[in-house]
Amino acid sequence: MGSDATLSTLFGPSDPPPVGELAGADDSPFFLVCDHAGNAVPAILEGLGLPQAERERHIAIDRGALAVAKNLAARLQAPLVYQRYSRLVIDCNRKPEAGDSIPAVSDATEVPANQGLDPAARQVRHDAILKPYHDRIRALLDARAEAGRPTLFVSVHSFTPELRARPLERPWDLGLCWGDDRRFNDLVLAALEEQATDLRLGRNEPYGVDMVNDYSIPVHAEGRGLPYVEFEMRQDHLEDAAAPERWAERLERALRLAAERFFKQEG
Repeated sequence: MGSDATLSTLFGPSDPPPVGELAGADDSPFFLVCDHAGNAVPAILEGLGLPQAERERHIAIDRGALAVAKNLAARLQAPLVYQRYSRLVIDCNRKPEAGDSIPAVSDATEVPANQGLDPAARQVRHDAILKPYHDRIRALLDARAEAGRPTLFVSVHSFTPELRARPLERPWDLGLCWGDDRRFNDLVLAALEEQATDLRLGRNEPYGVDMVNDYSIPVHAEGRGLPYVEFEMRQDHLEDAAAPERWAERLERALRLAAERFFKQEG
């Protein structure tokens, strides 16, 4: 199996660039990210030693999240930055020092290529994948701040209804997650409750924001004092062809109503 420990670069000619991006309109207050959008693996890592079926599971990618994020960005005319590489190569919503930044085991699946990685090998993945992703987000947010443009930070994720390692009930259709700042999350939650009484909404479910180990919300949103919302959509609700558009329409309505109320409150 290939090792990246001694490589000066992780990527070969067939590997895609790590950062995907859609431009938005200058007057949109929304800014979208999708940390676990893709499941690409650099060719030299030989699929991480995993069969394709494992690389299609939730451990490798937030299934359906990118399709919703792209539809939502188009509706909101908002910029979107997303990551093409699998969270099993390196998790772009974890700080590099987090224990599961490059997981050796994920939901009971051992990842052969991640066993016993030395610091140099970890640094290669960080420099090639995580760093350019967050550098791009940082640059775009800096530009918005310099231009005096308001920003509502929206993070799009999906979750599996079933875990192998911890068989717990996960009944929610949609979760909203926050850390220390609930300002915008609470308004989005209220808008969803008003508009979609059929939804089983999770509050910091199935996850909360880990302010110590998570990256995007703690660093880019909370770290800048930006109002934000993090969505966790149930993956088995995203499988049919019409689902991304249906979910994007639902989230757009809630986000626009919450934004109107937020800016009115903020004066």
